[in-house]
Amino acid sequence: MAVKKFSERKEAWFRIIVLIVSGVILGIWKALTQILAIVNWFITVFSGKRNKELADFCEYWNTEIYKFIRYITFVSNKRPFPFSNMERMSKFEK
Repeated sequence: MAVKKFSERKEAWFRIIVLIVSGVILGIWKALTQILAIVNWFITVFSGKRNKELADFCEYWNTEIYKFIRYITFVSNKRPFPFSNMERMSKFEK
């Protein structure tokens, strides 16, 4: 039991580092995602079809921000990018 308490305490302190590093990265990435969403909107309006690659890139941010919030609020111990591999939770829908 003492080992588990120590690891939970250590993980709680590590969240400060994750908050700073991942927070900065995700904040910059958020601005890029917002710009790409506007670009994808224009592409869709003028071509009549969504850009799958832009949507997939934005989905990486969606997944990582979800993992970040879950980690920072102690719901999960699964760390967000760059402390774990990037992943997508959902796929492009036609």
